[in-house]
Amino acid sequence: MSEASFRPAHMGLAVVGVSLATFMQVLDTTIANVALPTISGNLGVSAEQGTWVVTSFAVCNAIALPLTGWMARRFGEVKLFLASVALFVLTSFLCGIARSMPELVAFRALQGFVAGPLYPMAQTLLLAIFPVAKRGMALALLAMVTVVAPIIGPIAGGWITDNYSWPWIFFINVPIGVFATLVVWAQLRNRPEQIVHQPIDYVGLALLVLGVGLLQVVLDKGNDLDWFESRFILGATAVSVIALLALVIWELTDKHPIIDLRLFRYRNFTFGTIALVLGYAGFFGINLILPQWLQTQMGYTPVWAGLAAAPIGILPVFLSPLVGRFAHKTDLRLLAAGSFVVIGASCYMRAQFSTDVDYFHIAAVQAFMGLGVALFFMPTTSILLSSLKPQEIADGSGLATFLRVLGGSFASSLTTWIWHRREIFHHAQLTEHVNAYNPATRDYLTQLGGSSTAHLAHLDQVVEHQAYMLSTVDLFTLLSWMFAVLVLIIWLAKPPFAAKGGGDAGGGH
Repeated sequence: MSEASFRPAHMGLAVVGVSLATFMQVLDTTIANVALPTISGNLGVSAEQGTWVVTSFAVCNAIALPLTGWMARRFGEVKLFLASVALFVLTSFLCGIARSMPELVAFRALQGFVAGPLYPMAQTLLLAIFPVAKRGMALALLAMVTVVAPIIGPIAGGWITDNYSWPWIFFINVPIGVFATLVVWAQLRNRPEQIVHQPIDYVGLALLVLGVGLLQVVLDKGNDLDWFESRFILGATAVSVIALLALVIWELTDKHPIIDLRLFRYRNFTFGTIALVLGYAGFFGINLILPQWLQTQMGYTPVWAGLAAAPIGILPVFLSPLVGRFAHKTDLRLLAAGSFVVIGASCYMRAQFSTDVDYFHIAAVQAFMGLGVALFFMPTTSILLSSLKPQEIADGSGLATFLRVLGGSFASSLTTWIWHRREIFHHAQLTEHVNAYNPATRDYLTQLGGSSTAHLAHLDQVVEHQAYMLSTVDLFTLLSWMFAVLVLIIWLAKPPFAAKGGGDAGGGH
């Protein structure tokens, strides 16, 4: 039996196992965020030190992703996936029993590294075991996981932390991971695989660890350290840029590169990846700034902020299977472009918000954006994988996922920086008009009971509140224009877009 003809005994069980493992890993990227204050307090460290719980995971995860293709060829796709899930369960347990911050950071770093191959391997295995006509359904299922898990993460993390204790945000991975491992092993252990003993590119690996590791640290710590006002950020950025430039040159000339940058010779991989990375960065930025704004400026609790953002996952749950089933009957560029139109329109709607906006209006716009999200992941992923040869799928999926994760990191830093900078700009402009010579200012202070220190402080809070509102409007206006540009970019890809895998022929460049 060949890889292409292999089918698991129970396709449904195989899909459940692979999807559960992926859900667990994607969930873990966000579930710890809301628990950071509690974790920091319990382990006796500052809130700033506590952020290394997230940073350590992100750095090691970003380093491991590009290695996925080499590891898949060296050890086999099924073995790599099972080992990743099993080690993820083990490191989750270790995170839960950590009794100091250095221990927790070390275990989170290990957890991030072993989690790297999970998503690309899930993508590769589902494409391999599904019949050609149903591969869109496989990608749609993963798309649903990618959307829903990060939304559930903060809500689940907050609820578990409030009602139980923070170690349980890690312990819940143990039963899920064990079940997923047993199911996938039972269904896929007999899948034939070709092992390639390819030498490891040690120079490329060293440059990857140095360049990507430092870049991730810069992105995570840039806002806290005031970016290039910090000598550490300047030095780390310089070393990272030099290492990444050297990595690109080395990988394009090495016989056995650890990252196959030659995949960008395929037109569809190039433009599909650009659309995926920028689209995900925009999606990530929206879901980062909106809850921050609701909590810091609109008086929402973390749980209610999560509930206001959560409706974005409603339509993808119902529509993703339909998109997967019928997408092959239409031009995937049309679906992706429709996605960018809807998400861009939702950004435009948010740009019309004021400080009087209510919960239901916010939630309704999030639910509308869910339509665009349902149309986003499956078409863009199918487009970027469509030109790759079967043996290039793991490399392509790992590289695209790596760039997508890096795009999310850039979005996290950049959107936060823009949001705060625009608030400073608007605060300065508004303050020019709020002075003792302005009749409206005098009337407002009179209504408060005079120009006492407390009333002046209250007035400054009102100005800050409005400045953040204007900054939020600016950010969503910018994002709406970015999605408009993506509508044009996706049309640079060329059909056919049939996703390959497991030895199928076809597809164009």
